[in-house]
Amino acid sequence: MSLDARLTLARPDLARVELEGVVRAEAFAQTEARQVVVPVAPLRRAPDAAAEQDDQLLFGELFDVLEMNDGFAWGQARRDGYVGFVAEAALGERGAVATHRVRALRTYAFATPEIRAPAFGPLSMNALVSVEEERGAFAHVAGTGWIPRTHLATFHEFESDPVAVAERFLGAPYLWGGRDSLGIDCSGLVQQALYACGLACPRDNDQQAALGADVAPERLARGDLVFWTDHVGLMADAERLLHANAHRMAVTVEPLADAIARAGPPTSYRRL
Repeated sequence: MSLDARLTLARPDLARVELEGVVRAEAFAQTEARQVVVPVAPLRRAPDAAAEQDDQLLFGELFDVLEMNDGFAWGQARRDGYVGFVAEAALGERGAVATHRVRALRTYAFATPEIRAPAFGPLSMNALVSVEEERGAFAHVAGTGWIPRTHLATFHEFESDPVAVAERFLGAPYLWGGRDSLGIDCSGLVQQALYACGLACPRDNDQQAALGADVAPERLARGDLVFWTDHVGLMADAERLLHANAHRMAVTVEPLADAIARAGPPTSYRRL
C-alpha cells in the first residue's frame, strides 16, 4: 500500500505513533497539538523561510507537532491533514475550543470594543475563534480581541452556496499554496468555499477530484467542479468558470471555453 506523503506524518527516522505497524520508522512518537496564533501561517515543504509554500494555516487552526527544530515545527494540519513545516513563532499553546468561525472575507480584532481601538489581523474567512463574551456589536475572542459579531458565525450557521462564497474572493491575488483573500490558489479557493458551507475538503486539486460524482460536460451547472491535471475551478453557471488562476494572477470569472482553449481539455467534471 502506498501512502500519500502529503498526508502521512512519517519519515525513515520518525513517525507519529498512530502509524506504528503501518509505516517503517526508527522511532514513533506522540504529537502535541499547537494552535496558530498569527493571522496566517505558511506551511512549507522544508524548514526554511525560503522553502516552497504548500499550504497555509489560519488563525485558530490546530497543528499536530511531532518535532521542533531550529525554529520550525514539523507536523500535520488538523483541518486538512497536510504535512509540512510551520515557523515555531506562529504557534502557541492549544487554547479554548473554537466556538465560531470568521464568516466575513476578512476582519479585525480590536483591543477594545470600539472601531478606533488598535487592531490585530486581518483574520481571514474560516479562521477559528473562541468567543468569551459579547458586548453590543462586538464579541471578545480568546487570544485576540473584539471582533464585530456580524463577522462571525457559529458552527450551526453555514453558507448554502459555495459559488457565492467563492465570488467574494473575486480580484484576490493568486498565490501558490494560499488560502485567504490576500493570496489564494485554485484548490485553496475551492477548499475555502466548501469549508464555509460546512463541507470537508482536501487541499490539493488531485485530491479534490475524488469529491462528488462525474457529470457530463453538456450538463454542467452552477457549483460543478472542473479539473485539469494541475488546476480546478467552480462553474459560476453552465458556461462560466470561476477560478484562481496564474494566467490573470487573480480570482476571475471567464467563459469555460476560453479556459479550455488556453489549457486544453479538462480531465474531469464533478458534481458535489
